[in-house]
Amino acid sequence: MTKHRYSFFLGCVIPNRLPQIEAATRLVAPKLDIELVEMKGASCCPAPGVIKSFDKDTWLAIVARNIALAEENGLDILVLCNGCYGTLIAGVHDLKDPETRARVNKILKGTGHQIKGTVTTKHLAEVLYMDIGMEAIEETIIRPIEARCAIHVGCHLLKPSDIRPWGVVEDFTVVDELVELLGATSVDYKLKDMCCGAGGGLRSAVLDVSLDMAREKFEAMTQAKVDCLVNVCNFCHLQFDVGQVQVNKEFGTDYQIPVLYYTQLLGLAQGFTPKEMGLDRHYISVEPFLEKIGMSV
Repeated sequence: MTKHRYSFFLGCVIPNRLPQIEAATRLVAPKLDIELVEMKGASCCPAPGVIKSFDKDTWLAIVARNIALAEENGLDILVLCNGCYGTLIAGVHDLKDPETRARVNKILKGTGHQIKGTVTTKHLAEVLYMDIGMEAIEETIIRPIEARCAIHVGCHLLKPSDIRPWGVVEDFTVVDELVELLGATSVDYKLKDMCCGAGGGLRSAVLDVSLDMAREKFEAMTQAKVDCLVNVCNFCHLQFDVGQVQVNKEFGTDYQIPVLYYTQLLGLAQGFTPKEMGLDRHYISVEPFLEKIGMSV
């Protein structure tokens, strides 16, 4: 009997650009007694940096419709993207206000959905660390990963802290602990907590600045002699994988740091093949990392 069931919210970037992250997550989930239930008809979250800036009620109505789909499943939402997490958790918080909920439900009336305020939103890291637990994850590991990993948490997993389950965190170690549980080493490096440079529309609006921020991160990781970068946000993943190619072209550098989403690393430790984890679909080759751990695509 499956113990943990969630409405699975994919957002935009994963289905359109990073399906390997979805595939990896769907493969590792059953080993952890997680059932991912579809949210049929779910839309963009949508990102607050765009729609919310122009019309908060329109933004909140779209958020509420997505949340209503999860309520119709009777299940809390599990997300893989920090941005989607930030949007949906903020929406849940705002919709606790009866007046706001009534106003938004009036907008939603024509869609056939209504928001009741019965579910919450959880990030993958939260689900793994708080719901599943470290011991249960450890029991699924059959092939420890002996590698030096640079962890990138991303901004929206932690802020604003007043509506995050972690509260105010000066030294956030949840993702480091999840990675080290797999046998790897979380390597401390300069600028570890700095933004990837993609969020808030920066990557779309001012690409050169966005890439320069990523370049600084890559340089710090290179100096720390890491074998790979591990993230828990698909948009950060996009910035570090595709963006690394762009950084090399823009700045004449030759960074070759393999980029893995956490469930891809977890899947390798659980015995799945690199191809099953979609590691052959990345822009930056993961071969050096796989060779380090005795594998190949």
